[in-house]
Amino acid sequence: MCGRFLLYSSTETLERTFGLELGDRRPNLQPSWNIAPTQSVAVVGVKDGRRGLALMHWGLVPSWAKDRSIAAKMINARGESVHEKPAFRAAFKSRRCLIPADGFYEWRTEDGRKQPYVLEPAAGAPMALGGLFERWCDPENGDLWSCTIVTTDASADIAHLHPRMPLVLGPERWDAWLTGEPDAARALIGPPPEGTLRFRPVDQRVNNVRNDDPDLIASPPAQPGPDPSR
Repeated sequence: MCGRFLLYSSTETLERTFGLELGDRRPNLQPSWNIAPTQSVAVVGVKDGRRGLALMHWGLVPSWAKDRSIAAKMINARGESVHEKPAFRAAFKSRRCLIPADGFYEWRTEDGRKQPYVLEPAAGAPMALGGLFERWCDPENGDLWSCTIVTTDASADIAHLHPRMPLVLGPERWDAWLTGEPDAARALIGPPPEGTLRFRPVDQRVNNVRNDDPDLIASPPAQPGPDPSR
């Protein structure tokens, strides 16, 4: 499951990290510490043998959908069945992408409340989440390009937070995911090695999608403890 993530790295950082050839086609990428479903997200894809960057609607709208309302239910695609589900199988065959992220959030119930955690790449720099993209023809507003994040079982070191996680792909797997045969791409679906991600609790303000600032991933405020004078 991945319902919220963050990307604050600059376009220049993404160019270096992902080997992008943007030229004059540079999307207006704004940093965000609280990206939510149905918002625009950065997507890395390949066209004419070159990696590029585009903004797409988070929540895939299949080409056969009657309207775009289905997108809210299509923010994630379960990796184990992505190659055969009607909503995703065409995109999995030929429209795979990477979704850059500086981290993502998960929640765990602690002391009767949901505590958010940020999971970040232990090696630093933005990481790549495996994704799919699709084009849907909007009769009134033209083409809508949308995407989804592929999920898999969580690695053993973070499974206590949530049993599922986004598919995290190391640089050595990017080409196979982007342009490899479907069977080769399917072989990449699985949890990353333990230690790929680090995690820490963060401020509960992240629970509200309207909050979007760097302080969201600062250490959470201390909770009041018992009064030692009593």
